[in-house]
Amino acid sequence: MNNPISKWHDVVNLRDYNTLTEILDDQVIFYSPVVYTPQRGKDITLKYLMAASEVFNASNFKYHKEVIHKQHACLEFTLTIEDTDINGIDLISWNDSGLITEFKVFIRPLQGVNIIHKMMGNMLESFKNVS
Repeated sequence: MNNPISKWHDVVNLRDYNTLTEILDDQVIFYSPVVYTPQRGKDITLKYLMAASEVFNASNFKYHKEVIHKQHACLEFTLTIEDTDINGIDLISWNDSGLITEFKVFIRPLQGVNIIHKMMGNMLESFKNVS
């Protein structure tokens, strides 16, 4: 059973979006902390994760804890944006082929959610303007 978490860390640390493309299942579902409906499919998930990588890596983003069990991982992270300390969790599931099938992000506190919402909106909008 292939575990994609070490490759995910490469994506985060190196902003390696080619590797990100390789580890996402075509039917992946992304759950954003600020968007009510699940985002379904590889293309939209790529956009969200690339935007998050750009927003989070502009700060002092760091994973602190990691729990992996079978085909699931829980990665706890912290970052500071606009003097707000933000804490969150990435819940990641994958299939037997080692492709990520589900990615859920939880963030706290509310001020952090609001900042991330604003910054992600701006980043996603900038992606729309790039052909």
